[in-house]
Amino acid sequence: MTLEVGLWRADKHGLTRLSPSRVALESKLEEYIENDPTILGQPLLLIGRQVPTAHGGFIDLLAVDAEGVVHVLELKRDRTPRDVVAQTLDYGSWVAELSHAHIVELFEAYQPGIAFDEAFARHFGGEPPEELNAAQVFTVVAASVDPATERIVRFLNETFNVPINVVFFRHFEDDGTSYLARTWLVSGEAAPQNPSSGAQRALEPWNGRDWYVSFGVEDDGRSWEDARKYGFVSAGGGLWYSQKLKNLPIGARVFTCIPQTGYVGIGIVTGEAARFDVATVTVENQEQKLAGLALNGHYQHNPGGDDDDEAEYVVPVKWTKTVPTDQAIWKPGMFANQNPACRLRKQFTIETVSPSHPG
Repeated sequence: MTLEVGLWRADKHGLTRLSPSRVALESKLEEYIENDPTILGQPLLLIGRQVPTAHGGFIDLLAVDAEGVVHVLELKRDRTPRDVVAQTLDYGSWVAELSHAHIVELFEAYQPGIAFDEAFARHFGGEPPEELNAAQVFTVVAASVDPATERIVRFLNETFNVPINVVFFRHFEDDGTSYLARTWLVSGEAAPQNPSSGAQRALEPWNGRDWYVSFGVEDDGRSWEDARKYGFVSAGGGLWYSQKLKNLPIGARVFTCIPQTGYVGIGIVTGEAARFDVATVTVENQEQKLAGLALNGHYQHNPGGDDDDEAEYVVPVKWTKTVPTDQAIWKPGMFANQNPACRLRKQFTIETVSPSHPG
């Protein structure tokens, strides 16, 4: 059954049904959505308008949601039901192959001068997920819908779980005031497709060299000034911490971040992880035991009795750039993680922290 949206004015005289306006609504819907994508019912960050595909077509609007799902938004305009649905799915097949880097490139071409990660963080309140574009949703935007479109979309959605739906708008005017009414053809949110083959493509590629290190400073405990002066990073108080640090290979480039503060150092790992009580660092071209130096912090959780389950572990680092904590670098969208050490894939973070970056 074809959907129809009704709107009534309720006043002291009772109900008066309003008739849909004859304005050319579909010519305006693309602009409406671009100005305020929330009219589609959820927060979306637009990443492109009239996006050219590899097959010669142009996607009306392309967006991502807070989970990193990519939304293909296609206006029906004057096309037949079969044409608009087929076109939307064809565009979806192209979008499903886009890499993380390609999604970022599309956004930065659409919004020149704005970094995707920063825009995502400001829009959704958190950094983009590592698996960007691991799933897609297809939406036909229409001012009217016919029985054939309804049958096709319901069949694909309800029988084959294809995440396609129609959002249906009608325009009303009443005493000089305009209203836009919205409804969905298929009730409930379409579940996005999440093929395992696409998930790996959606990961931002790792360059094989850069690592993130979380350096948690503590009152009367771990000190960034110690690490900066003597060349090391450390973490401890449990196997989870030490095992993560042990993953850092010699020659790795580490981007060191103090949680809730920002990035404070970039350096090259020069040795394997070792317990604090036996770790050594190079001071004035001489190798010295770290535990014997004048340190601001302390790095033993049970002095004299630490075992490997409790011990603080230290990784020696030759710094190429450091700053004091009050000059830490942080922007919305930069990578942060609870892991003491993990691979750093986020190019936005690498470029922002690197010395050559103007910011």
